[in-house]
Amino acid sequence: MADDFAKAVDDGLKLAKRLYYGKDRPSAPPKVPPSMEKSGSAEMYLPKSPMVYAVIVDPKIVDHPDIPSYQPHVHGRCDPPALIPLQMNGFELDVDCYLDTAFVRVSGSWRVHCVMGNKSCDCRIAIPMGEQGSILGVEVEVSSKSYCTQLVALGDNEDAQKSARVENGGFLKPNIFTLTVPQIDGGSNLSIKLRWSQKLSYRDGEFFINVPFKFPDYVNPAIKKIPKKEKMRLTVNAGTGTEVLCKTASHPLKQLRRDAGKLGFSYEAEVLKWSNIDFDFSYSVSPSHIFGNVLLQSPSVDDVDQRDMFCVYLLPGTEQSQKVFRKDVIFIVDISGSMQGKPIEDTKNALASALSKLDARDSFNIIAFNGETYLFSSSMEMATKEAVERANEWIGINFIAGGSTNICVPLNKAVDMLSNSCGSVPIIFLVTDGAVEDERQICNEMKSRLTDGESICPRIYTFGIGSYCNHYFLRMLAMISRGHYDAAYDLDSIELRMQKLFTKGFSPVLANITIDSLKDLDEFEMHPSRIADLSSDSPLTVSGRYRGKFPDILKAKGVLGDVSDLVIDLKIHHVKDIPLDRVYAKQQIDLLTAQAWFSEDKRLKEKISKMSVQTSVLSEYTRMIILEEDEQNQVTESPRKEKASKKGDPQKTVDSEVPKTSLLQHLGIGFGNLTATAENIPPGSEAAKLLEVAEIFVKAASNCCSSACDKCCCMCCIQCCAKLNDQCVIVLTQLCTALACFGCLECCSALCCSGDDGQ
Repeated sequence: MADDFAKAVDDGLKLAKRLYYGKDRPSAPPKVPPSMEKSGSAEMYLPKSPMVYAVIVDPKIVDHPDIPSYQPHVHGRCDPPALIPLQMNGFELDVDCYLDTAFVRVSGSWRVHCVMGNKSCDCRIAIPMGEQGSILGVEVEVSSKSYCTQLVALGDNEDAQKSARVENGGFLKPNIFTLTVPQIDGGSNLSIKLRWSQKLSYRDGEFFINVPFKFPDYVNPAIKKIPKKEKMRLTVNAGTGTEVLCKTASHPLKQLRRDAGKLGFSYEAEVLKWSNIDFDFSYSVSPSHIFGNVLLQSPSVDDVDQRDMFCVYLLPGTEQSQKVFRKDVIFIVDISGSMQGKPIEDTKNALASALSKLDARDSFNIIAFNGETYLFSSSMEMATKEAVERANEWIGINFIAGGSTNICVPLNKAVDMLSNSCGSVPIIFLVTDGAVEDERQICNEMKSRLTDGESICPRIYTFGIGSYCNHYFLRMLAMISRGHYDAAYDLDSIELRMQKLFTKGFSPVLANITIDSLKDLDEFEMHPSRIADLSSDSPLTVSGRYRGKFPDILKAKGVLGDVSDLVIDLKIHHVKDIPLDRVYAKQQIDLLTAQAWFSEDKRLKEKISKMSVQTSVLSEYTRMIILEEDEQNQVTESPRKEKASKKGDPQKTVDSEVPKTSLLQHLGIGFGNLTATAENIPPGSEAAKLLEVAEIFVKAASNCCSSACDKCCCMCCIQCCAKLNDQCVIVLTQLCTALACFGCLECCSALCCSGDDGQ
């Protein structure tokens, strides 16, 4: 899909060369950088900033709306449609950072500068988001109409769900959301507001935020007189009450405020060109030692859950002398047929990098699985240089994709091997791209086996590749075992994200964390229900709801890397300026969805749906719709018509009273695909859907003959073929193709090879 999008942008940029900007323009109209013209990489044309495109089906409508010019006649249609990037007239960026989450708002104005004034086209909005981005909403105002997105509970109306089209909107890639606004007139200005959330990265006591903001040169207005003003605003609320220090900034921000745990910045300037670098900012909040806070907040009046909120927030500190646990590690890697190619190669690279980072006092093993199980060693091996070299050789020989998927056997074998670990953190890394039928049984078995005792039970760190594995099963496994979960939904991010998960697993500084006093509350709900280990690689958050009097003193207990106990005094803060329900909405919805999948609890699904609608965070149990309102109709609607509609036929009710809605396709990741796993369909590809022969032939015939005539001799055959069964279609279309192409050949030859007159 991303490749198709990139090709459409490439076609659109070529079409945009037809535009004439008149005398009042720069020395040359905005052009595609030479590097992009020469490069065939789809990545070059994917959006690296919020973008809006004109969707061009009929190339004849491409022209400047204010300065019509002679355009050579264009035959045919763009199939698929071309995408011409619209010029941007202005933008404002607002970023609010709370704890480890950032909320981003972009307000911008774009003009349909490439379509005739008396014509219209759809406009496609593309929103690239940062780390673990989650779209929250889109609002569009143009002329007298307005559009906005909204989440609604997942209904059983199959007809409405079938009407949802891919073109309406969805994810181009996991971090790029697109939305289509229908039929915008040429020359119109679109005022657009975009909202999304994303996670802050963390490293060595510093938080980092990166907002994609590299606007290409061709979105700069060609007309000289249009002023270009950039506005940016950033606030930081670390929630710690301690000093926050700004470290780096990509843009010349001016500091507006500086309080305990808070910072405020702004930037505003007239520019010649829009920003061509990402918005980057980093700040430090961590003290040298392990540090924790508790944030309390009352619910708002319209909150669907009227219980009070709490958040326990632990930071790992920056002490270099902090002792990391000794580790006993087993890597369980899926080598079924669907892992062939990039998934297994990237997994091998990430695994080789992880093995090289093990300490000599750590022990490890590797289990490869498909329908069978393959062990590197019958027992745990110390991570010596020689053992690591032998492991890499074994990986090269045995990591050959093929066969089916069986997760239960290797997982139980790994737990057996780690059952006698002492004085270390036993860790299992499970990597898979498939779903299996016995997932709930596996969770139940792990739940009974991985119980806390005096020793530290094995942690399961799960990693899902693609969309065919059940990510909620993997998340549930991690939650049961106090482990962590991560995923790569697209092939390009497999190695990087897998290395991040390995790094997190290799750096625990506090294990077996408990907060006992919370159990004394009248009512108590915590997410996750079992607290994962604190890693030096990232902060740890636990959030939830409660009823009753929250204790005045709260302590967190855990085990340090030297196996000694640690008690942390948690400072309690009542906060009003941090929207806790929104900050941890995505985390809670994901964890609750895993529990709902596991328990098959209908009430829990309904609860998730309500949380999703309230916080605008996508879930498996809600759908996104686009609401369209015609403000002009509402204003000009006469009382007489309104009165008549009440007395008369219900069919005569004014339509403008009810906003038009368009349903987007389901935007969730789903609960795995057993069929795709059984058939070893590789991740990153859609299930094999063969087009009808008649449909293929229609495209071939239309591409061949569209420049000659609207109706071709073969079109009647196509309509006939579409109504026949498969065998008849195959025979008849083969015959028709042979006969029709003789007629098409003469036509196409006359058009395509008619000399140098350019006709």
